[in-house]
Amino acid sequence: MDLRLAGQTAIVTGASRGIGRAIAECLSREGMRLVLTARSAALLDEVAAACPGETWVFPADLREPSVPADLVAFAVDRAGALDHLVNNAGATRRGPFLDLSEADWQDGFSLKFYGAVRCARAAWPHLVRSRGSIVNISGIGGRVGDAQFAIGGSVNAALLNLTKVLADQGVADGVRVNAINPGSVATDRLAGRIARQAEADGTSLDEAARTLAANQRVARFGKPEEIAAAVAFLLSPLSGFCQGSILDIDGGQNRAL
Repeated sequence: MDLRLAGQTAIVTGASRGIGRAIAECLSREGMRLVLTARSAALLDEVAAACPGETWVFPADLREPSVPADLVAFAVDRAGALDHLVNNAGATRRGPFLDLSEADWQDGFSLKFYGAVRCARAAWPHLVRSRGSIVNISGIGGRVGDAQFAIGGSVNAALLNLTKVLADQGVADGVRVNAINPGSVATDRLAGRIARQAEADGTSLDEAARTLAANQRVARFGKPEEIAAAVAFLLSPLSGFCQGSILDIDGGQNRAL
């Protein structure tokens, strides 16, 4: 299926690994021109080498307030225009509420939430001109509270609300804004969580993975490529009537409305 994305330019944040890398490779195969950002220059270079289309890398830390504007300026300078923004960057510390420090909370919001806010603010005038779109990668923890995911759940909930706010503004300005809530996806981050669970329980990695999946009541974990395919759809004109849509891709883990 032709998603009619060829020749368009997108920024993908958090593009060095996991879901972000899968998004970059998927969009590049659709013929898009990409600007990829993350903190690791070496990993970004690896992703760029795996992308068949025109790709630029911008190693930077989005927690720094000035970086998002610099990123957008770099993208427009290299590509001449900006059509889409994928806010994917962000990882937060897990753990019980009382074990989380002030610094943990500040760090969690600085990258995922404020990074998305600042990127959207800097990109917005360009997206208005191109009648482009934004996809925010949030997470199902923003819908249902979990005692072990206080920061991540709070950040994700804020990002989902921001999606609705920007979508409302986007109706007037001609910018589409939607979000995806991944469940547990087979990335390095999930592998680390499984390893910690195996060590705590004194079981094998396979057993710990089966236990985690059973506790979430899902048949399997997701694949990064499955999230990437949904991003491509939401960026494409085929999803032209999606505005403020929040798509759960979680294998049925979230049973709330």
